[in-house]
Amino acid sequence: MALRSVCVFCGSSMGARPEYAAAAQSLGQLVASRGITLVYGGSNVGLMRVIADACMSAGGYVIGVMPDFMAGREVAHTSISDLRIVGSMHERKALMAELSDAFIALPGGFGTFDELFEILTWRMLQLHEKPLGFLNVARYYDPLLRLADHTVAEGFLRPAFRETLLHDEDPLRLLEALGGRMAALSTSGPVADF
Repeated sequence: MALRSVCVFCGSSMGARPEYAAAAQSLGQLVASRGITLVYGGSNVGLMRVIADACMSAGGYVIGVMPDFMAGREVAHTSISDLRIVGSMHERKALMAELSDAFIALPGGFGTFDELFEILTWRMLQLHEKPLGFLNVARYYDPLLRLADHTVAEGFLRPAFRETLLHDEDPLRLLEALGGRMAALSTSGPVADF
């Protein structure tokens, strides 16, 4: 099964390092060049705008999903291919998940973590089997990956689930790993009890 769409979770701020915006731009261009639809939170600020603009500029298709209370604050990116306004944050996350074959987390704050952990939890509960990866720009996600290892060591997370967390500093390698994981899932069936 080919990767047709990817949801990217990322910050509504630019962050402290120029590498974050550079990675968002590279990933947006790469997604477009591969003919993959970008699904994201629909904002026109921070890394969210960078990735959407890069994908659009490279001829890609971008779907943004935003709750109406945020769109009313004039943060909606109205220049993307498809902007969908929903009623709540819960609807936003559910629609983004429904529209996506895989997920990538770029650097971000609590909003990014919220989206990321919900998708991880849904995966653990076998509500979906879509792969997820961290674009580990400037080793941003190293502390989170160490926390996952600690959680395994302390008996709160099964090793099989920890192994599903893909991560790479290179967007191309990460996209290829996500595609490979999708192909493996389509031939092997559901992943056993986490």
